[in-house]
Amino acid sequence: MFALRCYIHGRMYVIHNQCVHIIIYKLSQEVRMERWSKVAEWFDLNREKITLVAGGIGVVFSLLGIRLGLPFDWAWLTILLCGLPIVWGAAVAMYEEFDVKADLLVSLALIAAVAIGEVFAAAEIAFIMQLGAMLEEFTVSKAQAGIERLVKLTPTTARIVRNGKEEVLPADIVMVSDVIRVLPGEVIPVDGTILSGDTAIDQSVMTGESMPVDKTTGDEVFSGTVNQFGAFDMTATKEGEDSSIQRMIKLVKSTDPGNAKIVSLVDSWATWIVVIALLTAVGTYVVTGEIIRAVTILVVFCPCALVLATPAAIMAAISNASQHGFLVRRGNIMERLAKVDTMTFDKTGTLTYGMPEVTAVETVGSMPADELYRLVASVETKSEHPLGKAIVNGFTSRHGESFDSVNSFRMVPGKGLEATVEAKSVLAGNEAMMTLSNVTIADSVKEVVHAHLNRGASIVYVAVDGVLAGYVALADRVRRESRAVVESLNDLDVMPVLLTGDHVATAKTIGERLNVPNVIADCLPEDKMDTVAQLQQNGNIVAMVGDGVNDAPALKKSDVGIAMGGVGSDIAVEAADIVLVNDNIKEIPHLVALSKRMMTTIKINLSFSLILNFVAIILAMIGTLSPVWGALVHNGGSLLVVVNSALLLRWAYKSNHAVEDDDSILVKAARKRIFEA
Repeated sequence: MFALRCYIHGRMYVIHNQCVHIIIYKLSQEVRMERWSKVAEWFDLNREKITLVAGGIGVVFSLLGIRLGLPFDWAWLTILLCGLPIVWGAAVAMYEEFDVKADLLVSLALIAAVAIGEVFAAAEIAFIMQLGAMLEEFTVSKAQAGIERLVKLTPTTARIVRNGKEEVLPADIVMVSDVIRVLPGEVIPVDGTILSGDTAIDQSVMTGESMPVDKTTGDEVFSGTVNQFGAFDMTATKEGEDSSIQRMIKLVKSTDPGNAKIVSLVDSWATWIVVIALLTAVGTYVVTGEIIRAVTILVVFCPCALVLATPAAIMAAISNASQHGFLVRRGNIMERLAKVDTMTFDKTGTLTYGMPEVTAVETVGSMPADELYRLVASVETKSEHPLGKAIVNGFTSRHGESFDSVNSFRMVPGKGLEATVEAKSVLAGNEAMMTLSNVTIADSVKEVVHAHLNRGASIVYVAVDGVLAGYVALADRVRRESRAVVESLNDLDVMPVLLTGDHVATAKTIGERLNVPNVIADCLPEDKMDTVAQLQQNGNIVAMVGDGVNDAPALKKSDVGIAMGGVGSDIAVEAADIVLVNDNIKEIPHLVALSKRMMTTIKINLSFSLILNFVAIILAMIGTLSPVWGALVHNGGSLLVVVNSALLLRWAYKSNHAVEDDDSILVKAARKRIFEA
């Protein structure tokens, strides 16, 4: 007898040995059940792999004559595990839908081979077909999710002002003409117009552009966008169901991705293959009277090489793409990509880095540029605006953190900043800020600034003690590889198109820098999707490359959607067929060229398989091939098809437009200075 002592809340309890035995028994039962549950789960996840391995063992043991003391041929194991499901599936398809597939011919060959005692030939056929089915399954993508993430962006509450009182109520009860108050940092609940207040709105969810947009009385604001700074009152112009964010959700849901599962070319020819095989086999038997020849014809007619021709090449191409940073999420998308003749690009975050940086610091008067830069950077250390952060980061990278002390800091929402720096009154902001503070901007300065604006820059004016001292120009930086990508796509007969939420002047400037003549500006999400739809109506096969939530409808609508996985939103990634994991767009031409190479490989595989089958059938008809040798011949063809497909694993596209890295650029610049000196 023993007892288990335990302490609960400081009091000792004694559990006698009988109870202990019961507890241990129950615990052991639970442990065993948990183990069996894990085993069952693992077996369920790996059922096809286990079946394939067991089937392969059966074929090998049968070939080598290994019995292990058992009274049957191990080929039966392969027939039962790999062949029986094929026969059953073909029978069900014929009974329920009268669906004639290649599986029907395979089933007839299996049954005929077993009937005349050629179990090894039957096992070979069953194993190869199981291998082909598994490869094909790997190339078929799973259904994509992501709509629920977009739904999360939908505001759930609204700060409604009624009868002078402010109430936080569900956003779905907002009605047209309701007055809504939006505080800094809040998401705008519905579309509307600003009644009072100045602010800056982060509209990246709608336009994809990284720059906040200044808004004032009378300007439109959209649901799902974020108020950055000042509080404002707005009047609702749309109800929740009709708002911009809900419209985007509907667009993504309603767009048909058009991504059916891979259908083997063999299946599309299945009816004719089955009819021809049966007629040939029956005709040969009638003429020769030899059942062996008829069965051999059925065996060599089995489209094993044809079954492997497409999925093996696709698998190799997908593996190659993954080595270059691409996650191909849909099995048939590589086939579709090979046919693409138009590729539409989002600008911000795709062809550009999506982050503003200082491109120029210009002075007006006698103040040195470095001093002006220090003054504005010192003031912007107190700001959370993206342009302010870019100025601070730019100054720090050049001069370190040598800022001046800042006092009396004040932010003017939607316009700029005001502060005292080393006894100097400093203003930093847009043209409206200068006008508000009665700072004169000369026409000559406006002309120079206009040139910066045409190149897609944003301008921060700087005034010291009430007089304009200069300005800082900031712009989104174009990726160094973008132009090379565009030119390589032209070489591949793929027309690039630029889609951006930027204004026309900025968009055209970027297009000229990248050598993209087809530029469409001021794009909202529906505009991008409509552009893709219009191109498709014109007979183009369209790919879309984007990174933001606003790109999701166009990505879904396009024939091939490619999302930037590193900087891209979750919504864009889920809407895409291909994800560029490392955001290295210079690999896009490789992906396009790889898809074309893959299709060439598939055509070679199919042609070889058809020729081999034709020759094997002739030899079977004249009696040269037995069922076993027939199976070996066409399975050898299958092996050659796989080997040819495997060559895609190491294939690489060689572009004529190489992208130089930063080091090589610096080296060349240094050499130029030396030679000029």
